[in-house]
Amino acid sequence: MANKEKLAQMAHLMRRAGFGASREELEERVAKGYEATVEELVNLPAKRPEDKAGPFAMVTRYHPSTLLPGGVPTLGQASWMYSMVNTDRPLEEKMALFWHHVFATGNSKVDNCDQLLEQLDMFRQYGLGNYRDMLVQLSKNPAMIFWLDNNENHRDAVNENWGRELLELFSMGVSNYTEVDVREASRAFTGWTITPKIPRLPYGRFPWRFEYKEEDHDEGEKTFLGYTGNFNGEDIIDIVVKEPATARFICRHLYNFFVADEVQVPAWTIEPARDEEALDMMMTAFEESGYEMTAVLSAMFNSDFFKNARFAKIKSPAEVVASTLRLSGSWDLPKPGIRDIGLQPGYMGQSILDPPSVEGWYTGREWINSGSLLARINFVADHVADTSLPGVQSIISDMKAAGVSSPEQLLEASLEHMGYLEVSDETRQQLLDHAKNGGDMDWGNEDDAGARVGEMLALVGATTEYQFG
Repeated sequence: MANKEKLAQMAHLMRRAGFGASREELEERVAKGYEATVEELVNLPAKRPEDKAGPFAMVTRYHPSTLLPGGVPTLGQASWMYSMVNTDRPLEEKMALFWHHVFATGNSKVDNCDQLLEQLDMFRQYGLGNYRDMLVQLSKNPAMIFWLDNNENHRDAVNENWGRELLELFSMGVSNYTEVDVREASRAFTGWTITPKIPRLPYGRFPWRFEYKEEDHDEGEKTFLGYTGNFNGEDIIDIVVKEPATARFICRHLYNFFVADEVQVPAWTIEPARDEEALDMMMTAFEESGYEMTAVLSAMFNSDFFKNARFAKIKSPAEVVASTLRLSGSWDLPKPGIRDIGLQPGYMGQSILDPPSVEGWYTGREWINSGSLLARINFVADHVADTSLPGVQSIISDMKAAGVSSPEQLLEASLEHMGYLEVSDETRQQLLDHAKNGGDMDWGNEDDAGARVGEMLALVGATTEYQFG
């Protein structure tokens, strides 16, 4: 068996770079080594051919309506959650969730969930690649164009919504540009629009496509961030990515998402970073690599500041749901009722594919209130206490094979299977007191023993400590 400390460190990595891992998977990854696992997570998507196989193909095979869910987001949400649970490229899917938060686009306005799924595919394809390329693709993404009104940005009637959010929320952050820069950037993106849709009836729903209308593009001279020229949208992006403010803004987002909770984004202009040295290291990797996300992620995951940041961030609702379903094995197949798993994060405050605004969600302690906490605890308990689920059965079998007998052993094994959870002395004592009420484990009565395991897993999932990733 692998060293417990190595297993705990690997569990931390898999929570952050994916959606958790079973004890068996952790053992396999520890055998490969930590750095080798980071290398595999970061580079696996690039080594795989582009195809339609995988979780999405499986869910559309069983539920064809998820392919084009139209204006109803629930099927799209279910499809994405199923992918989070079953993906064999966890960091690729986790990065899609990261970019969905940073480049927040909502079905509340788009009313076209199939276009949001198309945007997710773009995040998967470019999310671990070059940030400059990602911004170019984002600028051409139909859902984003409609979301931020660039289809109404014309040569003779400039709409500044996309130009403003590109600078404020997607790259540099506030206070690093002027209103003139917003205007000039917006002029450069005139003509970047979407094709009119064919009416959906009687043929069904047709998607938007990106269209560049040369006759609607402002060909005049523009001055942006001190540069002057006849700029188009890609020229603006080339200037933006070179700005130190961009490196800091994106790396601070990465730190907040993967390492430890930061203050909310609006406070970044007045509050220092939680770890300025860590941020400087990430910024250096970002700039020296030519804005390659793999370089930043590799440096971050292999750093001491990442390794030492266990349980330093509160899990988002999507992480709670995906990691719980992955652990319990609840949705290894897209069974009837699949819509429900996509709705669950929304009950906890994060309706995926439908963020509250272009700012995305406020994170960290903002995830927790009396209602959302109860929803999180009940969701975890309902699944890890269900001894009919394959993942829970595997945990029970593992404990039986390991000879778990005493209440102390039951508690320790439960903490390990729930992700090598670290709890306070007070929490540990409360859990142990409950375990002692049942005495030693009686594996001769497997139903009762299994129920005790499920009950202890549910209690661990109800602790304050478990809410931290």
